[in-house]
Amino acid sequence: MSGDLARTTAGAPATSEQWKQRYGAALMNTFGPPRLVLVRGEGPYVWDADGRRYLDLLGGIAVNVLGHAHPTLTAAISAQLGTLGHVSNFFATPTQVALAERLLALSEAPDGSRVFFTNSGTEAVEGLVKIARRTGRPRILAQEGAFHGRTMGALALTHKAAYREPFEPLPGGVEFLPFGDVGALEDAMGDDVAAIVLEPIQGEAGVRPLPRGYLARARALADEYGALLAFDEVQTGIGRTGSWFAFQHPDVGAGVRPDVMTLAKGLGGGFPIGAVVGFGAAGSLLNPGQHGTTFGGNPVAAAAGLATLGVIERDGLLANVRELGARLTAALAQAPVVAEVRGTGLLLGAQLVAPAAARVAELALGAGFVVNPVTPDTVRLAPPLILTWDQVSPFVDFLTGLTPADLEDS
Repeated sequence: MSGDLARTTAGAPATSEQWKQRYGAALMNTFGPPRLVLVRGEGPYVWDADGRRYLDLLGGIAVNVLGHAHPTLTAAISAQLGTLGHVSNFFATPTQVALAERLLALSEAPDGSRVFFTNSGTEAVEGLVKIARRTGRPRILAQEGAFHGRTMGALALTHKAAYREPFEPLPGGVEFLPFGDVGALEDAMGDDVAAIVLEPIQGEAGVRPLPRGYLARARALADEYGALLAFDEVQTGIGRTGSWFAFQHPDVGAGVRPDVMTLAKGLGGGFPIGAVVGFGAAGSLLNPGQHGTTFGGNPVAAAAGLATLGVIERDGLLANVRELGARLTAALAQAPVVAEVRGTGLLLGAQLVAPAAARVAELALGAGFVVNPVTPDTVRLAPPLILTWDQVSPFVDFLTGLTPADLEDS
């Protein structure tokens, strides 16, 4: 960070409290007061403006898959920005084409599959909604508890009333089905269903995997009625579960391939990028002029995506996610304050014995750990995929050292 930015008008280093005051005076109050003001990161660690170090077990909400300041990623971004930074989508660039080809190869996409690049996950879901509309059918089926983003089309697929109601009326045609209820899905199907939209693991609802067999049944029903099956893998994709994509994981998707998949978060390792993958015929439903983006798939973002995928493969991070995730799950389950651990790989939700997730997150922050109280009774972990046991074991010791009495507000 620039020395001028880091200092007050008196010349002294700016403190976290001073930064928070400036934040409150300059930024819209859409997120509430920040818990920390972070100035630097390295690997799985971040430092605040007062010099305190924290183990980042949230990873920018499943974004920083390579941790912070990864040398390969920063070198790739710098090199590309020094060569060609932005050209708009009137033109193509080699990095854009290469990243699309890489995603199709990793997802084992059939002939005819295509990629559309965006800047974020919610924009990727907007693309998904438009693809669904191109079928000419009026109904989209989503799940109770779903979170797909906050732009208007994505918000229409997001279930939480507090997010939706201030902005109604939203785009219509979306129906929410009881989470994981196969019978409800069967009853809702018809020839007028455009798409079934699912998160293989619901992140914002407390890290809830769909029941085993649900995705396979959804695939069969989509085929029977000619509907699209769409997976929102914004949070579960790019190695988060220990497979490249959750639909490939034997315990999550069991190889049930969707017609449309959305990606973002970890794809750029911290650089903003998202993608919509249309498998087979779904890759051709959008035609010239029907969708667009100025920045999506720009050469710098694409270079970040290529570097991120390359490091995951080169360093064997999928295996690390599987092994560390299993060990971490088993260890957290032994904590006296934990009732259940849900999730796969390094997307985990520790459900507590009481609705005290905010209290646990506060205590964790004081002890030097960044976690997320995603629901009142669940703490979410989505750390960098480079995390090691030696780095995370102090957090395990912290959590297992808590007692139910510690969950009570002082």
